Amino acid sequence: MVITGEERLTLHELFNKCGPIFIALGDEIRQQLILEILDSGESGINVMTLTAGSRLSRPAVSHHLKILKDSGLVVTEKQGTQVFYRINAHRKFAEVESLIHATMEIINKVNRQEQA
Repeated sequence: MVITGEERLTLHELFNKCGPIFIALGDEIRQQLILEILDSGESGINVMTLTAGSRLSRPAVSHHLKILKDSGLVVTEKQGTQVFYRINAHRKFAEVESLIHATMEIINKVNRQEQA
């Protein structure tokens, strides 16, 4: 066996951590929402503004924002009666980077063993 049990467990845990991120990023509408949220800067953006700039209904935008929030890519901040969305992707992208790094290490290990 090329992959050790520990390596397999590590990758499995990383895949589980990153799964919601991949789901969130895998949708074109959510990608567009991320761009709009990024463009709003540090102050964030609310659902009404996001809805006004799209062809989607407010419930549809809220649905996609919930997926982004549940994945950890965005955070919310309540200001009065409004909820503002801001990007919070640093930690989540670091998890994806860890998955890529761990996977590449195993791929390189497998390649070295095949060449030996």
